[in-house]
Amino acid sequence: MRKAFWKLPIEELTREEWEALCDRCGRCCAIKLENEDTGEVFYTDLTCRLFDNATCKCGNYALRGHLVEGCVQLSTQSLPEAATWLPRSCAYRRVYEGRDLAAWHPLLSGRSESVHEAGVSLRGRGVPEYEVDERDHEDHIVEEDF
Repeated sequence: MRKAFWKLPIEELTREEWEALCDRCGRCCAIKLENEDTGEVFYTDLTCRLFDNATCKCGNYALRGHLVEGCVQLSTQSLPEAATWLPRSCAYRRVYEGRDLAAWHPLLSGRSESVHEAGVSLRGRGVPEYEVDERDHEDHIVEEDF
């Protein structure tokens, strides 16, 4: 991979660089709720049924789009819309908005654990969506930067 590739236009990233940009926080796998009147997005600690709480990764990354209805697979094409609901800490959103990576990002720290140590990941915090009745989803709203 190229040095500081995240500073390049996202359209110029290779597939390997695109995947490496992900900080593995798992927050894109959290269920989001949207206020229909205002469009405001609320983050929850509820996670997609494929989310692995121990590893903070998708349990079937290759087939997620086929197995989970509505799973958004980030790409340079989907990023403009996705940036409206991705957490402000998300590396994809940060790069899209012209911001640098957070200091805890593994590409800067050199350590995959840094995202978890910084407290921005869902590892160990996710509640599988299938364990909670949909009427109770609002009870799981959390602050964005938890």
